[in-house]
Amino acid sequence: MTTVNIHEAKTHLSALLRRVAAGEEVVIARAGHPVARIVRAEQPAQPRVPGSARGEVWMADDFDTLSEDELKLFEEGPIFPEEPEGK
Repeated sequence: MTTVNIHEAKTHLSALLRRVAAGEEVVIARAGHPVARIVRAEQPAQPRVPGSARGEVWMADDFDTLSEDELKLFEEGPIFPEEPEGK
């Protein structure tokens, strides 16, 4: 880890960024006290590809079908039930 003062950081920013890109950590200090840390940014994850899990996921035919009791609970039931009904 390298520590530089603000003047050095402004003067040598491009060189410091090359070192950070290579994995080094740089601390910027004011009057000898650390005030900022520069670290390499994480690379973004690979973009999601629609359909990449095709054939690997299965849903029941009635996946989005609710029974009358379930529908009544959603429409008329308490938002934050203390206890399940019937106990």
